[in-house]
Amino acid sequence: MTENPPLILVVDDVPVVLAALRMRLEDEGFTVITARDGVEALDQVHDGHPDLMVLDLMLPRLSGERVCQELRADPRTKALPIIVLSARVGETERLRALAAGADMFLAKPYEVHHLVGEIRARLASGRRVVA
Repeated sequence: MTENPPLILVVDDVPVVLAALRMRLEDEGFTVITARDGVEALDQVHDGHPDLMVLDLMLPRLSGERVCQELRADPRTKALPIIVLSARVGETERLRALAAGADMFLAKPYEVHHLVGEIRARLASGRRVVA
């Protein structure tokens, strides 16, 4: 009997980014669902129960920072690993994302193999690790 592949939720408001990440992560053996704004992201978390979320900060309707805060405040989702990908660069933005509940912050552009490695590490650890 084979184990189901991990389910990854990718959240970004740019369709080409969503498509590229979905394709790459599926090529790596993950199952991928997507959302294009913060409200849809929360809905997908509660409906799809992903194993990990890859989240942009600059989203319509509800910011990625707020999505993190809401997920961390909910006992059902407080342990969901969240990797933030953002065009916002700088120490202040990284610290704000981590303070909101992100497990990791990667600045765009990023190396996809680095993201895949971080996803695998977080899934294997079974616990939140704040860097």
